Amino acid sequence: MNNVTHPRTTRPARPAGRAPMRQASAAGHGTVAENATNKHENILLRREIGEVLRSVRQHQGRTLREVSSQARVSLGYLSEVERGQKEASSELLASICQALDAPLSAVLREVSDRIAVAEGVAVPDTVPDELVRQQGLTLR
Repeated sequence: MNNVTHPRTTRPARPAGRAPMRQASAAGHGTVAENATNKHENILLRREIGEVLRSVRQHQGRTLREVSSQARVSLGYLSEVERGQKEASSELLASICQALDAPLSAVLREVSDRIAVAEGVAVPDTVPDELVRQQGLTLR
């Protein structure tokens, strides 16, 4: 089939050595990765980060203008980050956290906890028993 055209159509033949593209299954079943993505498709890291940052800022009674000025980021961009429309780089996220006087680790921990809840994963609020046994700790 290395002719110039496909025998039944006027479409050019596929170059030699190229495999045909796989067709999606008619039953609608995707790959394992696609199914995992579909299960939690509403969870977006940028949205969770934005909501946590906005919550911290509002809890402090601060305006977008104050934080954007201190973080050296445009007001519009910070607003988009808070609304989950823009993905903040690690440098920008660190700058915003510094402007909010909030440890990056605490912000990321809150984001992680929110995602775990959305996924239906139990988030322990205590030291796991297994860790206590491993360390030989007594908490009483």
